[in-house]
Amino acid sequence: MPFIRAIGRWTLTALVVNSIVGASIFGLPSELNRLLGRASPIAMLLAAAIISLIVACMAEVASQFRQSGGGYLYVRTAFGRFAGLQVGWFWILASIGGGAGCANLFVQYLGSIWEPVTKSGVRIAVITFLIALPATANYVGVRSGARLSNILTLAKLLPLGILILLGLLRFSQHPQLISSIEFTSPGTAAWLRALLLLIFAYAGFENTLAPGAEVRNPRRTVPFALIVGLLVCAALYASIQFVTVASIGTRPTEHPLADVADLLLSHGSLFVALAVMISTYGWISGDILTSPRIVYAFAETGDAPRFLGNIHSGFQTPAFAIVVYAILTWVLAVTGTFLWVAAVGGASTLILYSGVCAALIRLRHVEPRAEAFRIPFGPVVAVLAIGISVVLISALDRLQALLMVITAALATANWWWAKRREVHNKQDAQGVVAAGISN
Repeated sequence: MPFIRAIGRWTLTALVVNSIVGASIFGLPSELNRLLGRASPIAMLLAAAIISLIVACMAEVASQFRQSGGGYLYVRTAFGRFAGLQVGWFWILASIGGGAGCANLFVQYLGSIWEPVTKSGVRIAVITFLIALPATANYVGVRSGARLSNILTLAKLLPLGILILLGLLRFSQHPQLISSIEFTSPGTAAWLRALLLLIFAYAGFENTLAPGAEVRNPRRTVPFALIVGLLVCAALYASIQFVTVASIGTRPTEHPLADVADLLLSHGSLFVALAVMISTYGWISGDILTSPRIVYAFAETGDAPRFLGNIHSGFQTPAFAIVVYAILTWVLAVTGTFLWVAAVGGASTLILYSGVCAALIRLRHVEPRAEAFRIPFGPVVAVLAIGISVVLISALDRLQALLMVITAALATANWWWAKRREVHNKQDAQGVVAAGISN
């Protein structure tokens, strides 16, 4: 039974924005202020320009596929099962850890407003509701899941837009010029550190490629959504950073947007707490729309138990994959074990980026005439993007490196299991044929 292609270009664009804008925007301004001072808004734009190389590669490769699975499927098609599973495991663990982390961050900020949520029973009940609502919406149909994601995307952009507007109005009354020396004085090392930090802040767009079988006209829709979504996020990030610097200067602070809100609004801290809760919940809703499709793709290609690839006869959704994914996210969230998974999150995205960029080169070689969105100098751009990813991977600490080795081992075990099952299935099929001939 086929999926319903219900995700259009603007819904997918909103999903890209929802997947990028999570909780990091509320803490990043402080570190950027420390590193670059008043030049920090420019770093937001430079990082977007760098990440656009990876986005362009993603757009070209994704435009050649109409199935679900995103980067896992692309790499598997280009390089085989082993490489696909390595990318897929890193991706799925990072997504589950991200969802569980966002649920805990939501509860943490809710606790600053409503103290009873700090009690274990109430905390578990809140986390259960947080995950169950989008899981139910996506279980009963991709349209309802996409509609919830759209609503929460608009809701998360509203408070940020209010802060930007009020901050720009305040700046217009007290304009300050920036001198060229403020761009050079931080030094090369500070600029590189800031850009490396920001590359991770723009991550998340890759998740939106997972529900490929439910996207209308993916060859046109996916490139449009990725490009427009990145431009929206770049403008939003740069504006937030500019308003932060213009409002509170470059003084160190642990809660930069809360300080900005306190300056521009009454009850600013409450305003930001609500904004964080909406933003993190929006991310969860988008994640449960996209990431279960990776689990489904595993099953569809024979890399996971078949039941995970079942499509609900009435709702036409990967129902079992959604339920299993939601349960795993819930378990990690309520037990706190998401922390070790989250530690490989940044590295996981780099593995995925490198794999998809390499797939662009491979697919251009084996399918030179494929109907696809083509980027100029695609192989050159892919090599540059892979180089950027390798540089970032080299900056990982020992714990992250160890967790990456463990994840790779899990993926390898999955590959061994899938290969054995494939061999057994072929032997069974041959046995049936032989029995039919003898009869």
